[in-house]
Amino acid sequence: MNIAFQKTLELLLIIGVGFLLQKKVAKSDLKGIKVLILSVALPAVIFVALLKIKLESSLLIFPVLALVFNLLMLFASKYYLSKTLPSGDNARKRTIMMLLPSLAPGLSCFPFIAVYLGDDYLALAALADVGNKIFVLILLYMLAMHWYNLRSIKDAKASMKNKLKGLVISLINEPINLVMIAALILLALGLNLSSLPSFLGNTITSLSTIMAPLVLLFIGMAVRINASEFSLILKLLARRAGITFLLSALFVFLFPALGASMILFLIVFPQSSCSFWPFAHMSAIAGLEEKDKQTKPTFDIDFAVNVLACSLPFSTLLIIGVFSFSEFFIHPMIILISGITLLVLSYIPNGLSILKKAKSKSDEHIDAMSLNLETQTNDNKE
Repeated sequence: MNIAFQKTLELLLIIGVGFLLQKKVAKSDLKGIKVLILSVALPAVIFVALLKIKLESSLLIFPVLALVFNLLMLFASKYYLSKTLPSGDNARKRTIMMLLPSLAPGLSCFPFIAVYLGDDYLALAALADVGNKIFVLILLYMLAMHWYNLRSIKDAKASMKNKLKGLVISLINEPINLVMIAALILLALGLNLSSLPSFLGNTITSLSTIMAPLVLLFIGMAVRINASEFSLILKLLARRAGITFLLSALFVFLFPALGASMILFLIVFPQSSCSFWPFAHMSAIAGLEEKDKQTKPTFDIDFAVNVLACSLPFSTLLIIGVFSFSEFFIHPMIILISGITLLVLSYIPNGLSILKKAKSKSDEHIDAMSLNLETQTNDNKE
């Protein structure tokens, strides 16, 4: 059996176990598991991974590329993805612009990079996520406050400054970021994991081993999708993934000397699920609007929850699929065709809807003609 496919079956089996545990796990339990992943297991994995690489200035390209990707997807969300919705549905359009350009690689991408590509690429993913965090924590919050200020009677500039200060502090205090800072300092001093006291190095290594199964169980337990908006959200996520494939293909075409592992990395990292941080910003804005007693909210919070619920399993299955057929996806033309295929598939429901309406109008026209013909026949008889 193919090694990649065998790993995929192992991962899906663990996700399946998590899915079977859904009824026994409350939402509050899921929050605790998420804290354990993001504050303990994932920081330990990233710390171990970073201490295995050589610190070079060329690595700064990864956070820059991630930030450029975020900005490109923001423009795509505004001028293309938001067009999926009716022209008057501005709250949902703003919600799409907040969520779809963001990435949450910690839960949807890092475990699979660690399993399929190894610690070196996990370290690169952690560095790339720095650019993504600048985008989701700072730039998207500024965008959300800009929209709120445009629509609010009250001047919120002072509160914006205070909130930005709080976000910068939270960016620094986040466990993953603290671990990255500590690891980079050790690397700058010429130290690595073996330089640490053995009990400390062994403890960190032990904590890192629980991440992959814990994240997979979390994915299985957390999948709860609202069926009423599933079709719309699936179209949006398919188009997001299609654009991402096209951007990855463009990069691979521009740099044909890239190795197979790097190509896979450039495909799967931007396919990460939507981040929770934009939802946190939107929730904060919703709180301000409740105090202002605004009747028309800036964002559609319920819609945002459903997008997040669908995004995680969608990205997970997509990333697993890429890794399962890795020999197939390392060719730039295949990446390009995959992007185009996803975009085309996302329009099939629209095409079917148009055909259905056309058929309905045609049937009505035929019925009307039949009725007129029958009336004329009756008149002639009389």
